[in-house]
Amino acid sequence: MKKNLKEYSNKDLLKFMIFSALGVFLFLTPVPYKEAFNIPVGIIIDYIKQILGALLIYIATGIIFLSALITTWSSLAKPKFVVENKILSDLFAVNPLYLISRIVGGIFAAMVFFKVGPEAIISGATGGVMLDLAMTLVVIALTVSYLLPFLTDFGLMEFTGVLIRRFIKPLFTCPGRSAVDLMTSWLGTSTAAVLLTKRQYDTGFYTAREAAVIMTNFSLVSVPFCFIVAATLKIEHMFTSFYLITTAVGMILAMILPRIPPLSRITDTYNPNTGKMVNEVLPEGENKFAWALGQASQRAKKQRASDVIREGNKMFASIMVNLLPIVVAWGTIALIAVEYTKIFTYIAYPMGLYLNLLGIEEAFKVAPATLVGFIDMFVPALMLAPVEVVRTKFILGVLSLVQIVYITEVGAIIMQSDVPLDLKDLAIIFIVRTLIALPLIVLFSMLIF
Repeated sequence: MKKNLKEYSNKDLLKFMIFSALGVFLFLTPVPYKEAFNIPVGIIIDYIKQILGALLIYIATGIIFLSALITTWSSLAKPKFVVENKILSDLFAVNPLYLISRIVGGIFAAMVFFKVGPEAIISGATGGVMLDLAMTLVVIALTVSYLLPFLTDFGLMEFTGVLIRRFIKPLFTCPGRSAVDLMTSWLGTSTAAVLLTKRQYDTGFYTAREAAVIMTNFSLVSVPFCFIVAATLKIEHMFTSFYLITTAVGMILAMILPRIPPLSRITDTYNPNTGKMVNEVLPEGENKFAWALGQASQRAKKQRASDVIREGNKMFASIMVNLLPIVVAWGTIALIAVEYTKIFTYIAYPMGLYLNLLGIEEAFKVAPATLVGFIDMFVPALMLAPVEVVRTKFILGVLSLVQIVYITEVGAIIMQSDVPLDLKDLAIIFIVRTLIALPLIVLFSMLIF
């Protein structure tokens, strides 16, 4: 233990305790707010939304349009100051798919903003929804990018990882520090949790496999959002059972999915740009709590205010330039498919057979709701709201919350990151989660219905 103690001072220990406590308060502590509970970061996001108000649509549209414009110019002209600058080249030197996505996103955003173009694009149920989501992401990114380091970079992840590794690793095949991701997601937002995981992979604290597992299994939606879904389905009076079953099924899926393809095939290698930067294994003869404090304090010792600002700037710029156009482009196209075509009715027919086999009423009518969650997590709730059979709404409502992988937000962040998961992988994970989750939810629901 002496070696560990020599590597940090009381100042480093205090630094870990104070800034990590701030991170826990900001992201993991529910406080009373507007006759309900919310985490401080959520309250800050609401406050910034109120301050920016009507300006948000100008900010979001402007960023998306400029991203398309600058990326197009950079791709055609290849200016030296972009090509030779790592930060700018990472942002604007992109492959053809991302270039097209940004151009389409810029066009869609402008059409919705000016209310010009086909109704299918500018409708409040398609492009309007996505531009609203982009506006929300601007505020989330602005807040989370600069506050997340208090939760991740001052030793809390190291401290937690050492203490609970023996429980988390055998259950979920992930390091102990991943418990912080799960808590962030439960009490905050799945977006914040995925960004947290992305940052941990980028900085060498998760392997590619661990990051992929955590992103696609631990990014459960927050308690407030679960309640919104329950209220939309008019089953809020059953919320306790609704949430407990969501949690139980989510945990079981998190034990199963990492052990089967495609997640099991991803290599346990660290980001090649950083290498391995973590050690949760307790040396023989060491006191676990003291070792955890030592690891946490050493991490806090390395962190400076300039690091927080620099990394925050990079994260914020990446979300604005990379993520917003993708959300608007592909999210709008996907919602057009839901609202104006029968694509999901046709491709959901096998799911209708499966639901019918499981004894779910109105199986074929509600089957599309089992697949549209791949586009956005809230769309199934909107589709299920008119359904009269409470048990059916309950089961598919829980399903929509444990499917996790939806391309308008979580999926877009994953694909934009360096974690080796593409659209095909995400689609497979989504389908596998759906097929395994349904019988589990039906089984648990028998305790209620």
